[in-house]
Amino acid sequence: VSISLHVYQPSSVFAWLVLQNSMVLSAAIFITLFGLIIYLHFVKVDQESLLVIGSLGIQVTSSYASGRESTTFIEMGQVKDVVINEAIHMQKVIYYLCILLQDPGDPQGVSEVVPLFQSSKPRLDCLIEVYRSCQEILEQRKTAPQSSGIK
Repeated sequence: VSISLHVYQPSSVFAWLVLQNSMVLSAAIFITLFGLIIYLHFVKVDQESLLVIGSLGIQVTSSYASGRESTTFIEMGQVKDVVINEAIHMQKVIYYLCILLQDPGDPQGVSEVVPLFQSSKPRLDCLIEVYRSCQEILEQRKTAPQSSGIK
């Protein structure tokens, strides 16, 4: 039976430690970059837009920092109203625009509340401008079928 005893030089131990640390550092950098790409692609909203067409519906588009876009369309027949809602968040009152969806079973009821501009969080004065524009279009939609039925 032979027993071998390896004697390591301090320089080889130092090289081994540097190599191990650089592998750990490389892995940490890779994981961080991968997480950043995922964040930019799926989470970080760069721009939000709202397009209201009285005869068709409401289109909500979110553009992400990666360039990806997410679009949701709500048919006008589902829209009961557009409102400004308020909530308390972190000891502060915040305002946000919401679309109230009509309950198909109960015409007076609301089946769902769809919040808008959740990432950009515009100020109240901006929300009021958007709200008024939406209300104008919704009002035109309500009066349009009545005027066409009179003809």
